[in-house]
Amino acid sequence: MQVVTPSQMGEIDARTINEYGIPGIVLMENAALKVLDEIEKMLGSVSYKRILVFAGKGNNGGDAFAVARHLFNKGAAVNVYIIANRNSIKGDAAINLAILDKIGLEPVEIKEFDDTKERNDSKAEQIKHLENQLASADLIIDGIFGTGLKGEVTGIAAEIINMINSSGKTVISIDIPSGIDGTTGEVCGTCIKAHKTVTFGLPKIGLILYPGCEYTGELVVADISIPPKVIDSMDIKTNIIDERMVSLWIPKRAKQTNKGDYGRVLIISGSKGMTGAGCLAARAAHRAGAGLVYLAVPESLSTIYGASLTETITIPLKDEGKGYILSDNIEFLEKQMESKDVIAIGPGLSMNEDTIKLVRWIVENSTVSLVLDADALNITARDVSILKRLKTTAVITPHPGEMARLTGKSIEQVQRDRINTAKEFACKWEVITVLKGFRTVIALPDGTTYINLTGNPGMATAGTGDVLTGVIAGLMAQGIEPGFAAPAGVYIHGLAGDMASLKIGEYSLTASDLVEEIPYAIMSPYVIMKKI
Repeated sequence: MQVVTPSQMGEIDARTINEYGIPGIVLMENAALKVLDEIEKMLGSVSYKRILVFAGKGNNGGDAFAVARHLFNKGAAVNVYIIANRNSIKGDAAINLAILDKIGLEPVEIKEFDDTKERNDSKAEQIKHLENQLASADLIIDGIFGTGLKGEVTGIAAEIINMINSSGKTVISIDIPSGIDGTTGEVCGTCIKAHKTVTFGLPKIGLILYPGCEYTGELVVADISIPPKVIDSMDIKTNIIDERMVSLWIPKRAKQTNKGDYGRVLIISGSKGMTGAGCLAARAAHRAGAGLVYLAVPESLSTIYGASLTETITIPLKDEGKGYILSDNIEFLEKQMESKDVIAIGPGLSMNEDTIKLVRWIVENSTVSLVLDADALNITARDVSILKRLKTTAVITPHPGEMARLTGKSIEQVQRDRINTAKEFACKWEVITVLKGFRTVIALPDGTTYINLTGNPGMATAGTGDVLTGVIAGLMAQGIEPGFAAPAGVYIHGLAGDMASLKIGEYSLTASDLVEEIPYAIMSPYVIMKKI
């Protein structure tokens, strides 16, 4: 499913109106009818129900006016409040406002107040009136701000939003909860906490990303008769990963095949006290379907890996008993790499002069596709320009802290604009960037971006990142294009976590539990997708 920024949706609307001749007032009416449908699903008959409608001055307010008219005509007790000067309302919104006046549903105008006593007394009286109305309401409709919101929500609008949130009443938002930045999902000071949001045409990115998704409630994407040709002609590069995509990316296996047909993964991992990381990555690569998995580890620790892994081929590397891989192994590793289809490096690797030299050499010289994670990313962050010397395709899998080190941003800056952070890095350094976290973002060097909806808080535990590295590497080894293997791997990884949480809950979930669920996640590309 494609998702858009508010500006992209604005262009889609404009082209629908200007190129296809569908008037804006028709789109507004269609939107209002879709919202009405969802209200009736929530309330049943709206007759005699007390419904408060809060509208702003833009087209979002116009949608709200149209919804109010339909509710009024169906016998609801409707009160409409305009959080603006009504003289500032123009275009299609003004047409719908005028209709309300004519049918006898005259909105109440709520404007900012200055500091004079007379004004403050009037404000207090109005606030008290609203509190009484909210207390008796069956439903609140939010049409205050649309996707065009700029800057922080302040003043009387902020007060009303906070009153609505404090009322405990059911709220349905039109297009987007008022106060969400439609591009980033950030809350602009304060925001409506909706139970349901009816958005139009395509989902807006701000409804999908955190924290916006926490305010959206149930998301309904409504068709308002925008011609599909308009959307098809747009260069929309942001997508939600769904089961249909994953089923297309993972090919069905032929009957006449052998282990060599499903690829060879080489995982370079291991240091004293961190042996679990490599084990998890190797087990995950097997579960993802790789034909052969090799694990290159410090020689003094190799018996630990050998005892823990039965299917994996262990390659001991010289470490002189130090418990980390020495750079003296480069020549030997170069020969090992020649016969492999993908190399994953980083889990449990540690950072010292030898491993730094080793990682840099692999990044600069490998002609085999790479998956870089954990300490391989921390080493790369010391000199990110090394990525420009890549001779092959690389997938990087940073968490927000690692992404901050790679970009020179703070973690807060990374989290504030996850899509653009990942996209800019992927395009600048020409690497597939998997920015992990709630709603993991996968960005490709051509600007294509995917948002993942699978996964749960139980996956916030040690080792789950190592599992993801193994899954992506295992898929790449089988010949799946890295640009598909990365989003497919993220989806499967999250779905495995969801399946595990259904069995044991989120509190007790471990990375090993994820590994055991990978086969079932892969077998279920058509599993019922979690609601957005």
